[in-house]
Amino acid sequence: MSALPLPAASWQARLQLGFERRDQATILARREHFGPLRVQKALYPEGESVCHAIVLHPPSGIAGGDELEIGVQVGPHAHALLTTPGAGKWYRSGGPEASQRVYLEVAEHGVLEWLPQETIVFGGSRARMNMDVILGHEARFIGWEVLCLGRRAAGESFASGDILLQTRIERDGRPIWLERGKLEGGSPLLDSSAGLAGYSVSATLLAVGPSLDAALLAACRDIFPVEAGARYGITLMPEVLVARYLGHASESAREWFGALWKRLRPAMIGCEANTPRIWNT
Repeated sequence: MSALPLPAASWQARLQLGFERRDQATILARREHFGPLRVQKALYPEGESVCHAIVLHPPSGIAGGDELEIGVQVGPHAHALLTTPGAGKWYRSGGPEASQRVYLEVAEHGVLEWLPQETIVFGGSRARMNMDVILGHEARFIGWEVLCLGRRAAGESFASGDILLQTRIERDGRPIWLERGKLEGGSPLLDSSAGLAGYSVSATLLAVGPSLDAALLAACRDIFPVEAGARYGITLMPEVLVARYLGHASESAREWFGALWKRLRPAMIGCEANTPRIWNT
């Protein structure tokens, strides 16, 4: 936690969700919240076996001093898909840091799809983003993050501020993915070919499951983004498939990830992709 005092207008919010398998259905068995983080109801657009939920943050943006915590537990053989109603926003800070911590735990043979819409980081933001994914035996996970630096359409670049990012995935108590990064506004790294190469959108998709193989990798590599000049790549590690995207259009990044998701989901989970209706509103 930051040692800086929190401004009076800052938000502290927590959301705890628990999904359980009961007979053939996945139910939202636990829903607790404090502050402005909510899930209004469980949704079943593809039948009772998969529970969809939309994570709401009514202030619609994160400002300096805000602290958000999201915890999700998926029980054995349960299947949950979580998304957001729109782009997340991190506003310019007058000094204090803002943080979001996401803790996702999936028990044996469970499935979690963490598919938020894009995150826009305004110039001058001081953002701290942490995600921990804890997987049991044969658990499967697909998640992504589409990060937009500055509001390019409004002529704003990420010239000041900083972002700290950390993602950790472990299975059966053993780490299989650990990534840490720091992006400083105006840093040469943003324009360097060893960094973001001048692009304003940086996106990562991670898939973890027992059905990842060379044939699935090749099938995913046959899918191409529509944005001209974008850079992208897909790598298969021993237990993790990683897709990366650099470009200027978050819509193109999300469209490409959506196409990959439609290819990955049947192979990894055994069911066709069912696009959340909120993505089309």
